[in-house]
Amino acid sequence: MTKFLHTMIRVTDPDATIAFFELIGLKETRRFSSEQGRFTLIFLSAPGQEGVAEVELTWNWPPEDGSPAEDYTGGRNFGHLAYRVDNIYETCQRILDAGHIVHRPPRDGHMAFVKTPDGISIELLQDGHLPPQEPWASMPNTGSW
Repeated sequence: MTKFLHTMIRVTDPDATIAFFELIGLKETRRFSSEQGRFTLIFLSAPGQEGVAEVELTWNWPPEDGSPAEDYTGGRNFGHLAYRVDNIYETCQRILDAGHIVHRPPRDGHMAFVKTPDGISIELLQDGHLPPQEPWASMPNTGSW
């Protein structure tokens, strides 16, 4: 039997990325650091999804010699992560209030796209359907998602 475990994304600022995911309801479930390997793995999940469907944040520590840290430019080949939310309008408002961009607003009351601090695209899907409402219904797309 096959069982989904997690999706891994590389991050440059673990604290900023954790704070971002907390805006959509994910929480840190566990963390592992390797001094020898110079990396930290941080696992996040939605409540009740611990060990079922998680996001693994991989933070590769900056080189000891002071040279620049890795830079992740990402690519559309990754696609996106998707999360069902209780209220897409409230979730998007929290994201905006925290200084992030809603790249594809939930004009239809069902779907939106946002990005993590490292540019990973996140699809938000409404649990059920909400009627379109302003300011979301008239809000244009911003950038790519």
